[in-house]
Amino acid sequence: MRKPLMAGNWKMNLNHLEAIAVVQKLVYSINDKDYDAVDVAVLPPFTDIRSIQTLVDGDRLRLLYGAQDVSPSANGAFTGDISAPMLAKLGCTFVVVGHSERRSVHKEEDGVINKKIKATLAHEMTPIFCVGEDLSVRESGTHVSHVIRQMRAGLANLSKPELKKIVIAYEPIWAIGTGKTATPQDAQEVCSAIRNEMEEIGSREIAQDTRILYGGSVKSANIAEIMKEADVDGALIGGASIDPEELAKIVKFHQST
Repeated sequence: MRKPLMAGNWKMNLNHLEAIAVVQKLVYSINDKDYDAVDVAVLPPFTDIRSIQTLVDGDRLRLLYGAQDVSPSANGAFTGDISAPMLAKLGCTFVVVGHSERRSVHKEEDGVINKKIKATLAHEMTPIFCVGEDLSVRESGTHVSHVIRQMRAGLANLSKPELKKIVIAYEPIWAIGTGKTATPQDAQEVCSAIRNEMEEIGSREIAQDTRILYGGSVKSANIAEIMKEADVDGALIGGASIDPEELAKIVKFHQST
């Protein structure tokens, strides 16, 4: 059985003091039964990570955390970049790689994303590898082939042991921050195709063990229906995740299933 993962992508929100307050409110609302049923992670801005690490370690919290991006390089003259060794030293479990906003706003191409995945894996962290289509691709009916192409490029030249460590997040770009949500059936169609592709490039065992998340206007009102789909193993949650009460409700979806 694949343990669901609910990962809150805070994007460029919350300073380190606000981050502490949000985490404290979140963990107050989650109990051991929730953690037993669901892995819970927050993905804050770089400037918040040390504060969250201190809180998690000091209070021995079961909350996981990670970063929203990583440099493909381990060190050097890369002003403004943050390397995988730095993130690993901060105790990060996850690193988001290839988010649609990085692809569109920062013009990140598949080759760079592939290098970032490799850098993350090389320092014992788990990439949350994002794939997804914009509205024009969805309307043309080529969304599945588009996502599979992104997968093949991002995961190129990874070994089977490395593929085992990947989390994939399907995020239809037209549903991110728009209030529009792909139907559970839309999510299942692409997540199923992603799992089939993992079997092709990896193995049946790897495919069955891979956690595939859905991202795109996820909230407590729709998470239970989305999670009923066979190939959806959690969510990459945007705006709703900076509201600790809302994120806690999303985590507790298992209580209604």
